[in-house]
Amino acid sequence: MTLSAQIAKQLRDVYVGKNWTWVDVKETLKDITWQQATTKVDSFNTIALLVFHMNYYVVAVTKVLQGGPLDSNDKYCFDCPPIQSEVDWKKLVDKTFTDAETLAQLIENLPESKLAETFSEEKYGTYYRNITGVIEHIHYHLGQIVLLKKLLVKK
Repeated sequence: MTLSAQIAKQLRDVYVGKNWTWVDVKETLKDITWQQATTKVDSFNTIALLVFHMNYYVVAVTKVLQGGPLDSNDKYCFDCPPIQSEVDWKKLVDKTFTDAETLAQLIENLPESKLAETFSEEKYGTYYRNITGVIEHIHYHLGQIVLLKKLLVKK
């Protein structure tokens, strides 16, 4: 298995299971209602906002792998559209999984030599750094979602 294929598997595993931590996005989100996803707990971000935020960077990296510019901006990474129904919540979740699989396929087909190349601009480091950084970012916020879910279910 190529390094690119291994990284793509690692991305898929954080979304659908069998990763090293045995915590994944699919299992974590499967029984969260739109009301829970939008409920604010203390000063923490909502689950919906965290899901949008994680996916914002998945989309940004995807665009670059598709040959486009890196045109994301951190000031927009929490601009989640309003979630006012189960349909809105399901749309966000479905988009998240679709976007993740698109990125995984692009990574899988990436020549290994590309991983060492500069990602967009020198200041962002390599493709490897940005792709694995997105996976680390998802694990980080997934942990927050797990904790928020526990707090919400406790209420």
